[in-house]
Amino acid sequence: MTTNNATLEAARDLIRREGAGVSSVADQLDETFLQVVDLLLHCRGKVFVTGSGTSGAVARRMAHLLAVCSTPAVFLPAMDALHGTMGAVVEGDVLITISRGGESDELNQLSQRVQARGVPVVALTAQPDSTLGRLADITVVVDGGSDVDPGGVVAMGSTLVASVWGDALAYVLMRLRDYSWDQVLFTHPAGAVGRLSAAPEQLPPLHPTEGDVAKEG
Repeated sequence: MTTNNATLEAARDLIRREGAGVSSVADQLDETFLQVVDLLLHCRGKVFVTGSGTSGAVARRMAHLLAVCSTPAVFLPAMDALHGTMGAVVEGDVLITISRGGESDELNQLSQRVQARGVPVVALTAQPDSTLGRLADITVVVDGGSDVDPGGVVAMGSTLVASVWGDALAYVLMRLRDYSWDQVLFTHPAGAVGRLSAAPEQLPPLHPTEGDVAKEG
């Protein structure tokens, strides 16, 4: 019984630490968040999201949710991109690169090469002075603290921190565009969502004001 209690407490402790890291993101949102919102709101092409390892899983999730919530987005595997897929990324697009440490060579090379094609790069990282942090057009710093990842090595809480930042981005863009649930359901005909008989109550739209998201022009 003592072993069981210790096991449960270890699990609870990790969840509490991860939860605290996720909650801290709310207070880390700053002008860079607004800059990314503005960039994506006025993007005339596609938003590509990339990352490697666990950050790749977060990137795939972020791209999916952006697309669901009104922003055309696609996950771009970095190594595939370096073998020619980056040809799909052209001027008018945006690349979001997720890397906690900012020193993944394949992500940095991809980011630099799409910049050479006129594509702005958004870095989502915990290390603003990293290679990625320095090269990006917009560097967003999100850091859940040293306790969210076991040993500071296994990317657990840090991936949740990056995920919730992306959730906030998709959510506000959906409201800024006044994207309707009918539009969401049209592109989501499968699964339980596709079987809904009635749409939820519409989210109230957000209206950019001076000092918030910059207006075009």
